[in-house]
Amino acid sequence: MKVLRNLDRITMVRSMLVHLGYFSRTQMRFTLMMIGAGWGIMREATRLTTWRRTVRIEFWASLHQAVGGGILSTLVTAALTGFGIVAQTVYWLGFAGMAQMTGSILSTVLVREIAPVLVGVILLGRSGMLMLTELGTLTTGGQMRAMTGMGIDPFISFLVPRSLAMTISGFTLGVIFSMTALLVGYAVCRVEDAITMPIWAFLDQVVSSVKPIDYFVIPAKFIFSGYAVGVCSCLSGMDVTTEDDLSSMLPRGFARGMLSIMVINVVFSVCFDG
Repeated sequence: MKVLRNLDRITMVRSMLVHLGYFSRTQMRFTLMMIGAGWGIMREATRLTTWRRTVRIEFWASLHQAVGGGILSTLVTAALTGFGIVAQTVYWLGFAGMAQMTGSILSTVLVREIAPVLVGVILLGRSGMLMLTELGTLTTGGQMRAMTGMGIDPFISFLVPRSLAMTISGFTLGVIFSMTALLVGYAVCRVEDAITMPIWAFLDQVVSSVKPIDYFVIPAKFIFSGYAVGVCSCLSGMDVTTEDDLSSMLPRGFARGMLSIMVINVVFSVCFDG
């Protein structure tokens, strides 16, 4: 009887470990896929054989769609941000007699923390969901499997050019967003007489308050946010099953993309804070 009880306990522990491993593996599956795909994209991008004519065409088409399609949304969002954050920051700091801190707060709060998140959300909603829908439709319709059967590697043909295009788009739209927000905020403050210094003095105040490490952190946030959105959107579209449709693909892909954006920005902020 004692031996049977020990066997039952061993079986119970083994069953618990199996279920725990299955749960951990399923929960971490997509994260591990993103890490592996992200490393594979960077490795394949350095090979000249990767950049065939079809891959180059896909890269330029994705870049045009992401930058050209997202620039209007970026300008509008940046203008609203400049009106709501820059103008109010300048006004209230001047009202409190702390105008000398304007450049430091704007460079830290707006350019370093808010801009990468908003640009990532714009890329995710404007281009990432489009990529997810296109690749998800190809996967559920069987075209992706047919291309694989014809010797066409979907990883090289879709994941590499689209992810790199989103990377460049993240940096480009990030610079446009930051400049537009600062310029609109300055214009609003100048109209309301909340600021009297010329535009170049205002921009010099913001640039002078940027810490040396921020010259790496700020571009890195824009670049890696775009890269994460591209990889996450493409993988979410290629990882669907025949039972998925748009009502299940889009919320799952959007949640994954938002989580990746927030993780990238939090990690950089924590690791390089101060």
